[in-house]
Amino acid sequence: MFRRREREVPGLNTAALPDLIFTVLFFFMIVTHMRQSDVKVQYQVPQGTELNRLASKSTAQYVYIGTTDNGRQTTIQLNNKIVTVDELRDELMRVRQQMSDEDQERMVVSIRADRKTDMGTIADVKHALREAGALRVSYTAIDTSTDSKKTK
Repeated sequence: MFRRREREVPGLNTAALPDLIFTVLFFFMIVTHMRQSDVKVQYQVPQGTELNRLASKSTAQYVYIGTTDNGRQTTIQLNNKIVTVDELRDELMRVRQQMSDEDQERMVVSIRADRKTDMGTIADVKHALREAGALRVSYTAIDTSTDSKKTK
C-alpha cells in the first residue's frame, strides 16, 4: 500500500524583503515635499467658496502677511525671510533670477494673508509684485462650500 507523506508548507523566503522596504522608503523620500519655509508671522486664512488648487507648487513663492508675536505690527514674509514692502520687490527679483527660464514663466506668487489685514497693505504688496514682474498671483483661503475645511 501507499503511504501518505506528511507535507509541510515551505518556509517564506524573505531575502528580497529589505530591498522592497528600501525601494518604498526611497520612493516616499523622493515624492514627499517638505515645507520649504518656516512661517514666522501669525495669520488666520480667510474663507472662500470658489477655490482652485495650484497647478505646480514647485514654482510657487509664498508671501505671508500677518502679525508677529506681539500682534500689533503687520509683517510680510517672503518664503523664509521677513521683508518690508520696499524690500519685497528686490527679494522676489533675486529669487526669480535663480530660477530657470521655464520656471520663471510658470512662477506663481501665493499670498497667504491674515483675514484682518488692511487692503492698503495688500495693495502695496500687489504693487511690489507688479514691479518685480510677478504677474501670476493667487490668494489662499479656506473652502466654505463643503463641510470640510481645506486650504486651497
